[in-house]
Amino acid sequence: MAFKIGLLGLGTVGTGVAKILLDPVGRNPLVKEINIHRVGVKSLAKTRDVPLSSDLFTTTLEEIVTDPEIDIVVELLGGLEPSRTLILKAIQNGKHIVTANKAVIARYGEEIYTAANEAGVYVLLEGAVGGGIPVIKPLKQSLGANRINSIIGIVNGTTNYILTQMTQNSANFDEVLAEAQQLGYAEADPTADVDGLDAADKIAILASLGFGGRVKREDVYCEGISSVSAVDINYADRLGFNIKLLAIARGSQGDASDTLELRVHPTFVPKTHPLASINGVYNAILVEGEPLGQVMFFGRGAGEGPTASAVVSDIMNIAAILESGGNGKILDPLLTCTHQHYCKLTPIEALQTRFYARFLCQDVPGVIGHLGTSFGKHHVSLESVVQVGFQDNLAEIVVVTHNVKEGNFRQALMEIKSLEAIHSIPSILRVL
Repeated sequence: MAFKIGLLGLGTVGTGVAKILLDPVGRNPLVKEINIHRVGVKSLAKTRDVPLSSDLFTTTLEEIVTDPEIDIVVELLGGLEPSRTLILKAIQNGKHIVTANKAVIARYGEEIYTAANEAGVYVLLEGAVGGGIPVIKPLKQSLGANRINSIIGIVNGTTNYILTQMTQNSANFDEVLAEAQQLGYAEADPTADVDGLDAADKIAILASLGFGGRVKREDVYCEGISSVSAVDINYADRLGFNIKLLAIARGSQGDASDTLELRVHPTFVPKTHPLASINGVYNAILVEGEPLGQVMFFGRGAGEGPTASAVVSDIMNIAAILESGGNGKILDPLLTCTHQHYCKLTPIEALQTRFYARFLCQDVPGVIGHLGTSFGKHHVSLESVVQVGFQDNLAEIVVVTHNVKEGNFRQALMEIKSLEAIHSIPSILRVL
């Protein structure tokens, strides 16, 4: 029984998908039954890296999503439009969907999944988070018996590469970003990566799956890494930390079980923590649940091969269901999305976390005492206060707090900024 797919996009990932499907030897026998029926591209003149007949190509993408012979539409265009419109049109025409598009799912997941459930079709997205790392299906299936407490991940390879290079070479952000762009690890416009927007898309998806409620992507708190300096990297190392861009989702207990902490920001990670040693372009996602405890998913988080591997696994999953006769309107609840309620997100001001802050001060007696007094007035408990040196004739003081309420910490900083002896506060980072 052959299954026909329509590919929307033949870029890096689409090319990887085609290569796998055209070379089934040594793979699961089901790969042989999946045929590329149509391919939607921007230009017919472009040279392709896969041996596909020119008859398969079209620049009219709507022809693919309405083609009655196609069973599965594989959306690999990226971006919000026309991806959203084409996915909804395909669902309307009874097509199952496989996508690696985290942005469109994070923002329009409710609309897409509602349409898919009504139409009795699947929308699978293993390639949208973590490249080739299997994490979507494990959250839906293998870990389904657990009460998930937290999902913490390094889910953007570009920022992890930049921070790794800054750590290993004592380099500044701008020079490492330029190098990453030359190597192809960072886009010409790196905003989505370095500002944390890509990671926010991904943690919104993971949180929705792990905690069983919808998440409004625009409510995810997000900070990028451009403010992280080589000075902070050095102090992190001296204090026993590495700096990582973390995507964090934590659940609440009891009556507040539908309330989540959901955030993306650079973080001091203790060197003893499993995520501290994840370097380069690799991704890792640490899931903690009850009764399982901790489990970590690690691997290459992007690129042709890893993401194509995840996409083809989704295609195979749908093909296996269709082959076994599961092509009616009743969907497998472990593969679809059925939750309706929205999770409440804890305001960032109410967050409980530790902080690192670096102050540049006039070298006058009593500065550390003034800092301690201001923090104490706002119920901020300090783990350490260290004068570490001088910069431009200013004393450099590094503070690490205990777990404190972010709102209290910010109020203390406002008061501290008004102190005559305080020149500036160059860095404020959270501590895991």
